[in-house]
Amino acid sequence: MAKTKTAFFCQNCGTQYAKWVGQCTACKEWNTVVEEVIQKEEKKGWKNPTNTTKKTARPLRVNEISVDKELRINTYDLEFNRVLGGGIVPGSLVLLGGEPGVGKSTLLLQIALKLPYKTLYVSGEESQKQIKMRADRILPNSENCYILTETKTQNIFQQIGAMEPDIVVIDSIQTLHSDYIESAAGSISQIRECTAELIKFAKETNTPVILIGHITKDGSIAGPKILEHMVDTVLQFEGDRNYVYRILRALKNRFGSTAELGIYEMQGSGLREVNNPSEILISKNDEGLSGTAIASTVEGMRPLMIEIQALVSTAVYGTPQRSTTGYNAKRLNMLLAVLEKRAGFKLGAKDVFLNITGGISVDDPAIDLAVIAAILSSNSDIPIEKGVCFAAEVGLAGEIRPVQRVEQRILEAEKLGFNTIYVSKKNKISLTNPKINIELVARIEDVVSSLFA
Repeated sequence: MAKTKTAFFCQNCGTQYAKWVGQCTACKEWNTVVEEVIQKEEKKGWKNPTNTTKKTARPLRVNEISVDKELRINTYDLEFNRVLGGGIVPGSLVLLGGEPGVGKSTLLLQIALKLPYKTLYVSGEESQKQIKMRADRILPNSENCYILTETKTQNIFQQIGAMEPDIVVIDSIQTLHSDYIESAAGSISQIRECTAELIKFAKETNTPVILIGHITKDGSIAGPKILEHMVDTVLQFEGDRNYVYRILRALKNRFGSTAELGIYEMQGSGLREVNNPSEILISKNDEGLSGTAIASTVEGMRPLMIEIQALVSTAVYGTPQRSTTGYNAKRLNMLLAVLEKRAGFKLGAKDVFLNITGGISVDDPAIDLAVIAAILSSNSDIPIEKGVCFAAEVGLAGEIRPVQRVEQRILEAEKLGFNTIYVSKKNKISLTNPKINIELVARIEDVVSSLFA
C-alpha cells in the first residue's frame, strides 16, 4: 500500500491547504480548516464490466458530431418534469437540496414508486422498514422500486451490477463513504470521491442518478462548491413550516431552463402536484379589503396570479419601518420614492409593510404596478375593485414600462375570471376580441386617477 498522505481542507468552501491555517483565505471563515487523510491508492470504485478496453477520445469536427435529440425519461410527475425541462436525461446527475424536513426524501420516494422502470432507492439515513412505512402512505403496491440501506459505495455498486436498475436515487450524498478515502462520511474528500464514482457510473452506463444533498445554515449545498459544478442539474426544494406548499426550483440545468417552477402541496398521502398555482396564491375573500392587489407574473413558461398585501400606518417611532416578505426591500424603497416624487404621496413618515401571500418570493419587475396599487389602497383605505389585476413595471420617472410576454399574462387573467388588467400603453398587444378589459396606462397618475378617482 502506498504511503498515507494528509491534506487540509476548508469544510465551508473546499479549498485545500498544505498545512493548517486559522482562517480560510478563500471564504474568510474561521476555524473551518481540518486535516483529512488521503490514501494514495488506485481507486477501485465503479468499473463497467462491459468496457474492458479503455477507449481514448479523439477530436471531432463540429459538423461530425451527432446531434440526435436525447430522449428523456418521463417521471410521471408533471411538476418535476417541468422543472427538469421535460424529464430526466439518461446518464445525468441531478442534485436535490433543501431544508431538513421540507420533503426531499418524500418527493423522490414518491417519484420512485410511480416510475414503471426498475428503480433503486439507496438510503443511508433510514432503515428499510421506515421507508416501507412512508411508502405505504404514498403508493403501497409498487413492483418496480427496490430499497437498499447502504452507505459504502463499493457495496452499492455491487448491488447495482447485480440488479442493473434504470434509475438510481441516493439519499443522501453526505452519508456515503468510500473505502479508498480514509476520512469520515460527509467530509470534503468523501463527498468529492463518491460523487466522482457516481458520475463515472452514470456516464458509462447511461443511467440517471438523483442525489439528495444536505444544506448549510446559510442555505447553500453542504460540502465543496465543486459538487454543484460536477452534477448536471441542481434543484432547490423550498417550503415554509407554516405553509403546506412546497416550491421546486432549478438553480442549474444543463439540459433545460432554470426559470421553471414546480409547486406541490404536502398531504398525509405524499406531495400533491399543484397544476393551477393561482388557487393557492390568491385568497378567497368575497368582501373587498384595502391594501390588496393582484399581479400577473411569469415563472419560466408558467403564468401566475399572485396576491400582494400592503399595510401603511403612521410611524410610532422616529424612523419609519420598511418591511417586506417575498419581495426586494430595496425595490420597495425605490417605488416609495417614485410615489412621493412623481405622484405627490407623502409616505416618508409612515410605516410600510409588504407581503406576497403563499410564502413565495418573486423578483419579476412586472409586479411593480400591483405593489404601488396595494400601497395606495392601504394608504387611502379604499379597496381595489374585485376582478382587477396588474402587469407592468414602474420606472424612476413615474412612467409605466412594458413587460415581456404580456399576452400570456392577459390570457391567464382572463382564464381565471378577471375582468380588467392594467398594462403599459407601450406594450404591443395583438389579441383579437379579448373577453377582458385591457386598460392601457402611461404614467402613475393615470393609474391613481383610474383606481381612486
